[in-house]
Amino acid sequence: MADDYLVRIGKLIRDARQHRGWTQTQLAEALATSQSAVNRIERGNQNISLEMIARIGEALDSEIVSLGYAGPMHLRVVGRRRLSGSIDVKTSKNACVALLCATLLNKGRTVLRRVARIEEVFRLLEVLNSIGVRTRWINDGVDLEIVPPAELDMESIDAEAAIRTRSIIMFLGPLLHRLDRFRLPYAGGCDLGTRTIEPHMIALRRFGLDITATEGLYHAQVEQAVSPDRPIVLTERGDTVTENALLAAARHDGVTVIRNASSNYMVQDLCFFLEALGVRVDGVGTTTLTVHGVPEIDVDVDYSPSEDPVEAMSLLAAAVVTESELTIRRVPIEFLEIELAVLEEMGLDHDRSAEYPADNGRTRLVDLTVRPSKLEAPIDKIHPMPFPGLNIDNVPFFAAIAATAQGQTLIHDWVYDNRAIYLTDLNRLGGRLQLLDPHRVLVEGPTRWRAAEMMCPPALRPAVVVLLAMMAAEGTSVLRNVYVINRGYEDLAERLNSIGAQIEIFRDI
Repeated sequence: MADDYLVRIGKLIRDARQHRGWTQTQLAEALATSQSAVNRIERGNQNISLEMIARIGEALDSEIVSLGYAGPMHLRVVGRRRLSGSIDVKTSKNACVALLCATLLNKGRTVLRRVARIEEVFRLLEVLNSIGVRTRWINDGVDLEIVPPAELDMESIDAEAAIRTRSIIMFLGPLLHRLDRFRLPYAGGCDLGTRTIEPHMIALRRFGLDITATEGLYHAQVEQAVSPDRPIVLTERGDTVTENALLAAARHDGVTVIRNASSNYMVQDLCFFLEALGVRVDGVGTTTLTVHGVPEIDVDVDYSPSEDPVEAMSLLAAAVVTESELTIRRVPIEFLEIELAVLEEMGLDHDRSAEYPADNGRTRLVDLTVRPSKLEAPIDKIHPMPFPGLNIDNVPFFAAIAATAQGQTLIHDWVYDNRAIYLTDLNRLGGRLQLLDPHRVLVEGPTRWRAAEMMCPPALRPAVVVLLAMMAAEGTSVLRNVYVINRGYEDLAERLNSIGAQIEIFRDI
C-alpha cells in the first residue's frame, strides 16, 4: 500500500473521529489498541489492514472510513422550495477560533460551550494537538475541553493543518510570552487576494516580537525585555490584528492601551473570555481598549461564545431569496442592526422579539421573523465599514438579496482584492451582475434564477451566496467541492433541509 494512500486513509479516520467527538484515546479503547497506534494510523505512519479499516468504520459509525478515498464533498440542490419554521443561529466561527488561540494563554483547563464543529475549528484543533495540547469533545460532542501541556512542542506542529487556516496567525500573540524562538507556517484560509501580516507585526513588535519569513515559515524571535512604552496604534482596524494585540497584552505585566481597535463581535467575545481568565479589559465595544495584563494565568475557566451574526445574515438572506417566512432565533442584534436598517429601506417585512441575553451574559439576542417582501434597490451603494458599520462579511449576501430587488444596486467591497469578482459567479445562475472593477459590482434585479452545475468559489461567503441562489433557482443545481463552506458553517445543508430546503450531500466514487 503506497505511503500517500496510508496518509489519505489516516486523514479520513481522523476526520471521522473528530466528527464523532472522540479523542484518539477513546478510539483506541474501542479498538482495544493504544493511543499511540491510533496516532500513527492517523498520520499515515502505520500499515493498516482491511479488517482494521472495517473495525474503525464500525466503531465510528462512519461510511467515510471505507476502502477508498471518499473525495471532495458536493451538494445537489433542488430549488424553488419555500423555507418555513424556525432555526437557531450557531455560535460564532470567528469567536471560536480566537478563543481556541487564546487558550494558549492559560495553564489551566478551559471549557468552551457549544463550539462550532466546523473545518476551521478542526484544523486549529489538529495544530493544537500536534504541539501537545490535549483537547476533547465532551457532553455528547457539544462542548470542548482544552488542557495545555507544561511545555509546547513547536517542532511537531502540523504544518499541513496550519496552512489551511488563516487563524494560525493568532498564535503569535500568546506564544511570544511562552517561547523565545518558534516557527509558524504561513497563514492560509480563503483566497481573498493579498493579505499582509504587517499590521500584526507593527503591533507585536512593541512586545519584542521579530519575524523573518522564509520558505513558507514565519521565524519568530522574542526579546522578552521589550514592552510597550506608549499606546499601541493599530494601522488598520482589523479584527484579527486587534485580537493578536489583545492576546499579547493579556500576559504583559502592565497596562497596555490599544487604539484604533476593532470593536466587532469576535473581539468583544475575546475580551469577555480574557476577563474570565482574570485579565481586566476597559473599553470593550469601543475603539480604545485598555488591558491590565496578568503575567501568569492558571485558572480553570468555563466560557460560552456568543452566536454568529454572519450566520444569522446567511439565514436571513436564505429566507429573502427563497421568498419564505422564517424565524431565525438567537440573533446577536447589536451586530446586525445596520444590515436590518438597510433592508428595511429596501422594503423588508420583518418582526423582532424583545431582547434577551446570550449565554455569555453580555451579548444581546433577539428572534427575528422574516416574511416574503417586495424589495426595491437601495438608493445608496452597499459598502462595509468597521463595526458598528455594515459587517464586511455580510456584504456578499447583499448581492443575492439585491438580485431579487427591483432596480440597480451598487456593491462596493473595498476590503478584499478578489471577493467582488467571485460574486459574478451568480451570473451562471441567471444573475445580472456587472463587474465594474475588482471591488465594485453592479447588480440588476429582479432575477429569474436558473439551475447550473459549478465549482464552489474559493471564498467562504461568496460560496454560500451561490448556494442560496441555487436554492432559489428553478431545477436542480450542483455545487462542487464545498470544503470552503464547511470551514465556516456546521452542517449547513442538513440545517437548511430541516426548514424546507432540498439539498443532497454526495461525493464522487
